[in-house]
Amino acid sequence: MYLTARFPVFVGLGVAPVVALSLGGVNPWLSATGWLVLCAIVALVDAWAAPDPRLITVTRTMPARTLLAVPVAAEIRLRNTGERTLRGRARDAWQPTAGASAERLRLHLPPGESRVFRMPLLPRRRGELRSEFVVIRSGGPLRFAGRQAQIPAPGMIRVLPPFTARRHLPSRLARLRELDGSTSVQVRGQGTEFDSLREYVRGDDVRSIDWRATARATSTMVRTWRPERDRHVVIVIDTGRTAAARVGDGVRLDAEMEAALLLSALANRAGDHVHLIMFDRVPRARVTRVDGPGLLAALVDAMAPVEPTLIETDWDAALAQVRALTSRPSLVVLLTAQDEVEAARGFLGALPALAARAHVVVGTVTDDRLMPPDRVDATDVYLEAAAERAGRDAERVAAAIARAGAEALTGSPDDLPPRVADRYLALKAAGRL
Repeated sequence: MYLTARFPVFVGLGVAPVVALSLGGVNPWLSATGWLVLCAIVALVDAWAAPDPRLITVTRTMPARTLLAVPVAAEIRLRNTGERTLRGRARDAWQPTAGASAERLRLHLPPGESRVFRMPLLPRRRGELRSEFVVIRSGGPLRFAGRQAQIPAPGMIRVLPPFTARRHLPSRLARLRELDGSTSVQVRGQGTEFDSLREYVRGDDVRSIDWRATARATSTMVRTWRPERDRHVVIVIDTGRTAAARVGDGVRLDAEMEAALLLSALANRAGDHVHLIMFDRVPRARVTRVDGPGLLAALVDAMAPVEPTLIETDWDAALAQVRALTSRPSLVVLLTAQDEVEAARGFLGALPALAARAHVVVGTVTDDRLMPPDRVDATDVYLEAAAERAGRDAERVAAAIARAGAEALTGSPDDLPPRVADRYLALKAAGRL
């Protein structure tokens, strides 16, 4: 049962009669109590006369997946299985991060009929958005009170990472095609394999001339090379406490996902095998043995529900997971936040053993927002000093990573994904991958 806004107005209408009766010698407490009892009886009778909302059936229609911050519409179909017309309101119980409208749905359902209502959503957080029930209010004939019921109607939408770094993919694919022999640019290195023969053009390396083929042909022939395929690229995303830090407009974990998706799309097009693990002390997500068009779908689906955990990452266990994924990784990309000297000791201790077996790149998302140029007060001075110290600590950690045999890459949330992709292409071009 519930009361409408009309009920307090109805109760207020009895103030004047109660006052008049008290002036006429009637006990005011008795008259007030009698009026309140009468109002309660009217409300109960009105609620009892309302159609039963439990006779409404709810059917949901919604997409199974959507991207973060992309509008999506969820539909609910309400059908009246009772014998009376139901007038009232309904509310779909989505969680606040779904971005659902706070407006209640107006209902007018004759017996045996159904209505479809669209609920626009604007997801503001990755993961699974759920609505377990629909609340329906059925108003009584006098509109003073009514019945309320929760109709179980579970629904779920998985919100995927937006992959905004996709805009960098076309330019990197063009460079990959150049390395792959689709254009006149040819490379030769330890990690390349013979592709085909073609005629010599000005600017080609004379060391690529195939003299035997030239002797059999009417023109000078050169060998073309392409980067080797079927390499194993392992991406490790740190989901420990450092992944929860605010960087730019989001958290560090979101930027690391963007870098991982861009690198995975590029490596997949290059014919390499991509493995992903998200780890702190236990695996939070794992994608392996997935190639071709289904790779990105598998990655974003695995990443969607993962959130940072406020614990330190066990790097010995994390690198053991790398060895379990593949026995011969060619490139290992560690996306983490190694910008504190003391906190990086465990990471730096486990890094040399991995760097001895594969080429290791450590990517760190940094906050490059500049401090105000004018120092207004002491707070700005302390903030600038803290930023300067953080930068020096990051440089010390980067130097330690280099001494361990790995490479350190840093960048803002917008800059790190293309930098990691560019480093992958550079390794391909140099024949080191």
